[in-house]
Amino acid sequence: MRLSVTARIALLSIALALVSNLVLVGFVWKQTDAAVLGTVRRETIEQSDAMRAIYRADGLTAVTEAIEHARVAGDTALLLAVLDRSGTRIAGYAPARIPVPLTPTTFRVADFDPGAATNDIGYTLRPIGDHWLLTGRRLDLVEAERHAIEDALAVAVLLSLVLGVAAGLVLARYVGMRLNRIAAVIEAAGEGDLSRRVPVAPARRDAFDRLANQLNLMLAKLERLMVELRVVTDSMAHDLRSPLTRLRTKTEQAVLIADPAAREAALGGLLVETDLVMRMLTMVIEISRSESVSRERFILVEPAELVEEIAELYEPVAEEAGFAFTVAIDPSAPAMLLHRELLSQAITNLIDNALKHAASGKTLTLRLVCHAQEIAIQVEDRGSGIAVADRAQALKRFGRLDAARTTPGAGLGMALIEAVARLHNGRFELADNVPGLVARIVLPVT
Repeated sequence: MRLSVTARIALLSIALALVSNLVLVGFVWKQTDAAVLGTVRRETIEQSDAMRAIYRADGLTAVTEAIEHARVAGDTALLLAVLDRSGTRIAGYAPARIPVPLTPTTFRVADFDPGAATNDIGYTLRPIGDHWLLTGRRLDLVEAERHAIEDALAVAVLLSLVLGVAAGLVLARYVGMRLNRIAAVIEAAGEGDLSRRVPVAPARRDAFDRLANQLNLMLAKLERLMVELRVVTDSMAHDLRSPLTRLRTKTEQAVLIADPAAREAALGGLLVETDLVMRMLTMVIEISRSESVSRERFILVEPAELVEEIAELYEPVAEEAGFAFTVAIDPSAPAMLLHRELLSQAITNLIDNALKHAASGKTLTLRLVCHAQEIAIQVEDRGSGIAVADRAQALKRFGRLDAARTTPGAGLGMALIEAVARLHNGRFELADNVPGLVARIVLPVT
């Protein structure tokens, strides 16, 4: 059976709580045992050293007397005795016979008192003259603490399970709620509703909020693209109807014309209408390509050289159209990663629009301006310009102002320019030139 994500998270939290508590209690058990045993070792060695000092000063009798006075009433854990060479107790407090090898021992733990409730004894064994001095202590306290910690360990395991289950359920519910919100929005998007968004708490900004924010940005972009697609589809259907109707009418007329010269003229009109339709379709393809192109196709370009090349290409065209064409290039513009072909297309569209719609001004300027963090490529004319209220319409696909209805075109040139600027993380601006218009592509310096 495959467990859900929330169930796996709950089990993981339970396991982590259990393991962490086991490790913690085990560490406490180990450290406490070592500390108590270290205390017994230190006291045993100190007591052995004290008795040997008494022996060296006053002899065996003084040691025996000191042993009689060393034991506190009721302290049955203390071992302090003088043994003969065979290990038999001569004086003091110890088993009648010590069943361990009679060799000098600084400190060790052994079981040589089978009749006692606690068999482990920590002891030292050192020679004093022809006898042996035994000092030590039964490890009753250590054993009691061990049992207490083991009992605590069992309780801790049960508490870990209970707390782990509770924490796992709370965590699983929390994660499940957050994931369900995201899943609900994704399901709605799959059913065609791109307007829903995942709630995001700006103050929290955890991993779920970052995921939700990225998903919201993606849905917003998809929604915008879908809206633009519907607008493009509707606009293309509307704008292509007229040229296609004219194309059909002229075709029918050309078929019925008997005069070769008149038929030739009619066929020329067919070519004009066909070229208009082809330009519209080509422009739509260019816009779509600019919105989906990969940044891997960007190359290092000198903006000044690019603008200068386009200026040399359009200077005779502008002069032939009766414009005074000037170029102003800031040479300090740095080399940048750009899509050369699409940016060139956007700049030429700026110039074409100015030549087409600003004929009354007869003055045209192509300018490259470099700022601290961005560059601007702009075309300035002295025509009638575009009113502030109409600029949003001018930037839409197939958006044509009333003043431009009499000129050939499909209203896609500025939409392509804006798409290219957006591809470069820049923007496309329209501003007043008083009189005239400044159409500006602003790109960040990276």
